Amino acid sequence: MDFKPTSDQQMLSDSLRRFVAERHPLEVRARLAGTAPGYSIEAWRQFAELGALGALFDPELGGYGGAPGDIATVFEALGSGAVAGPFLASLLSGSCLASVGGEQAEALLQAIIAGDAVIAFAHQEPTSRYELSRVETRAVAAAGGWRLSGAKAVVSYGDAADQFIVSARTSGAPDEELGLSLFLIPAGTPGLSIRGYVGVDGSRSAEVLLDQVEVGADRLLGAVGGAFDVIEKATGAGVIALCADGVGALDVVKDMTAEYLRTRKQFGQPIGSFQALQHRMATLLIEIEQARSAVTNAVAAFGGPRVSRERALSAAKYTLGCATALVAEEAVQLHGGIGMTWELPLSHYVKRLLMLDHHLGDVDHHLERYIALGRAA
Repeated sequence: MDFKPTSDQQMLSDSLRRFVAERHPLEVRARLAGTAPGYSIEAWRQFAELGALGALFDPELGGYGGAPGDIATVFEALGSGAVAGPFLASLLSGSCLASVGGEQAEALLQAIIAGDAVIAFAHQEPTSRYELSRVETRAVAAAGGWRLSGAKAVVSYGDAADQFIVSARTSGAPDEELGLSLFLIPAGTPGLSIRGYVGVDGSRSAEVLLDQVEVGADRLLGAVGGAFDVIEKATGAGVIALCADGVGALDVVKDMTAEYLRTRKQFGQPIGSFQALQHRMATLLIEIEQARSAVTNAVAAFGGPRVSRERALSAAKYTLGCATALVAEEAVQLHGGIGMTWELPLSHYVKRLLMLDHHLGDVDHHLERYIALGRAA
């Protein structure tokens, strides 16, 4: 199997990286981080025009790509510039819409691709601990539709969303895979409250509370009680995106650290000439390449059988989490006292890398999941 990017993927990567370097420098990101929506709406539309959103979805759905390799290409380029924005939210919600199908879903997906709508995926809950099937939010049948109550946590760019795709249990116990359903809820619906906040890496998330939220029957996405496979597949695409984002950021951290070792001098010579520091840098290079290989393996396995796919995804997320922890720590130490100063771009990448581990499952979760899936195989 040829793991090299296609010519289209390479051109898209080059275009995105050039745009990020020229029009979306870190100082712009830092300025936007403290206030809602946390990203430039103008830049968001320009990313859409460049095909960054369309590349995430199949041509049959109005996109330009949709393959796991396309997703990885886009997010690796975004990671190289530590770009902030609802890219992950759009991928997760768009993947759900693509899976359920129908005229309503297709129209919403077109709006996402064009950059005209931000739809957040509200699935994780305060007590879920990354388990996809653990959903306590309830939806009960009401006159002409449904009534939802519950709480969602860490909803990526939830305070910037026009609408939400919310998972809720229509039957079964809180940890069962069967009985999960998806609902489309506009941001201004009565009973829906949103509290946005900024993370340590500058990205934004929100807590979403549903207090007897009533929606019409047409707001149900897909079949009643059959949403788990949709959620799992969308989350898998999100894991590939996060891992590719991490690899892009790791490459930049590596280059920054290597350049610092070449230019910082002690005792009349570059500190990069010291053997002990060379060994530490070599370890970083190995860790980064292992993370890259794990992402490549996940991309290759994404279209295969479920267990193989999910194990490869968990292996990639675990490997990336281990690599980011080590690389972030070593890069800061190799930079010495300036390593975590706000003025140094390195600190922004380090924070982004450390936060990636907490999205869609941390290293402990994915290690346990990898082992459990192996037993079930």
